[in-house]
Amino acid sequence: MTSALRLIIFDVDGTLVDSQRDIIAAMTRAFDGVGLPHPPHSDILSIVGLSLDVAMARLVPDAPEDQRVQMVHGYKDAYIALRAETGAALSSPLYAGAADTLAMLNAVPENILGVATGKSRRGLDKLLAAHGMEQLFLTQQVADFHPSKPHPSMIEAAMRDIGVGPAQTVMIGDTSFDMDMAKAAGVGAIGVSWGYHDISRLHAADRIVDSFPALDEALQDILGARV
Repeated sequence: MTSALRLIIFDVDGTLVDSQRDIIAAMTRAFDGVGLPHPPHSDILSIVGLSLDVAMARLVPDAPEDQRVQMVHGYKDAYIALRAETGAALSSPLYAGAADTLAMLNAVPENILGVATGKSRRGLDKLLAAHGMEQLFLTQQVADFHPSKPHPSMIEAAMRDIGVGPAQTVMIGDTSFDMDMAKAAGVGAIGVSWGYHDISRLHAADRIVDSFPALDEALQDILGARV
């Protein structure tokens, strides 16, 4: 498969937007709803990016399945309520430099931007609308239709959508799940240092960057062309 296109896929939470306040608050309400003690904030952030059913199984592995299902619904309801209180643009603000970098990358005709996220379709739609980015990402992979990260399904579907192969594709994310997903799909992996996993966990990354402007050089190194 050959193409001049380059597919640049972003994770969302912890990579493009800082949504940890609402994630922690929603998870706290989900635990309150079933009368379980709250996990530490670090444990909650450690599962960001996983599908909710997988995340709950990691946080409360000994809980009955029906209780974890209740917690998943409780989390979704709480997250929607919290987002409605302040609006998605304020509750999940873009990280500094994100908007400018996305605009710069999108201005190059050969670049195709995508997202691969543990969010639901509804959650991603609300977030993109709040930030005026509804038309920015030509392929959007969400948890509703795929196995949880780090399964490569999201990246594989994105490549099929755009018609490119692994050599023309890179995944950018903040968690080990993103990096492991990229390796499982055979694509480049760039880790960001400002997200929810410590960089010591991003051992599968080809490059780790400390700012959005630094992405340009990392993308050039991996994709081998002006990006």
